[in-house]
Amino acid sequence: MKRLLERMANIERMERGKLCQMSGRPHYNHQTWRNGKNLVCYVPKNEVEELEKDIAGYQLFIKLAEEYADEVIRISRREREKKTTQKPRIMKLWFIAELNAFALAAPPLR
Repeated sequence: MKRLLERMANIERMERGKLCQMSGRPHYNHQTWRNGKNLVCYVPKNEVEELEKDIAGYQLFIKLAEEYADEVIRISRREREKKTTQKPRIMKLWFIAELNAFALAAPPLR
């Protein structure tokens, strides 16, 4: 898990959205959602490569964050399972001890 956090922290540049080539032209648009709206900005040709790297950085960050969340969820579930599987055993042992004590104290059946 520490390795995932380190890899996330090492991502220095990010950008949300996607890069779309305009149909029939060599120009690109950067599309992203902000406040429930699709924002589209023209991207000059000399900025396309850098923006692609920034978008890839964001996608990697999201992927690593999902992996981190999956690992934390696995650990949480294991800890909950340990607690839930231990409680019934304790209750069962307590119940058996009480039942035995009751059986010893009860008069024999005729």
